[in-house]
Amino acid sequence: MNILFFGPNGSGKGTQGAILKDKYNTPHIESGAIFRENIGKGTELGAQAKAYIDKGDLVPDEITIPMILDRLKQDDCKNGWLLDGFPRNKNQAIKLDEALKKAGMALDIVVEILLDREIAKNRIMGRRLCVNDNNHPNNIYIDAIKPDGDKCRVCGGDLKTRDDDQDEAAINKRHNIYYDTTEGTLASAYYFKDLAGAGLKYITLDGAPSVKEVTAELVSKLD
Repeated sequence: MNILFFGPNGSGKGTQGAILKDKYNTPHIESGAIFRENIGKGTELGAQAKAYIDKGDLVPDEITIPMILDRLKQDDCKNGWLLDGFPRNKNQAIKLDEALKKAGMALDIVVEILLDREIAKNRIMGRRLCVNDNNHPNNIYIDAIKPDGDKCRVCGGDLKTRDDDQDEAAINKRHNIYYDTTEGTLASAYYFKDLAGAGLKYITLDGAPSVKEVTAELVSKLD
């Protein structure tokens, strides 16, 4: 299965992607990691991307999309892949669709996690990190994983916050891009939604329930 994954920051998209990676032995490919890998290896595309990043500019699609396609053509992707973090706008969706078709790659499934914007923001700002283990889930806004006062609900360790989790302006900026149904990330998701049928399946998930419940719904719709 070749899967494209959409969901706002705070929706648990990364968590679900990691679960699918393990369950189906499918590489979970994040666009940010592709940039880091190419820059780290000193590839030609990586060098071009770094020149833009160093200036604080966005990397053009003419560099980003070939970089993504190169990754999707690697051996570990021959039985399927899960792409996350790209496209971020409608124009990128159109260009990615064209590039995949030109490369002879079929997109099988698009997954969209639905989550109210305010809930998504609260989930980000409510995250608390255990000093003993960052993987201990603690969130002051989610009853199922609410910390024990100011202590980790799993081990009783001290909790801390990530600075970017508390930057409301930055969260709003990212969500402004994601929830934009005209030109933003949701517009790119809806571009593929309009193409659904004839081999392309579009799945929507309710992102509000627990991780296990969202996973169960996702797996049932994939299977």
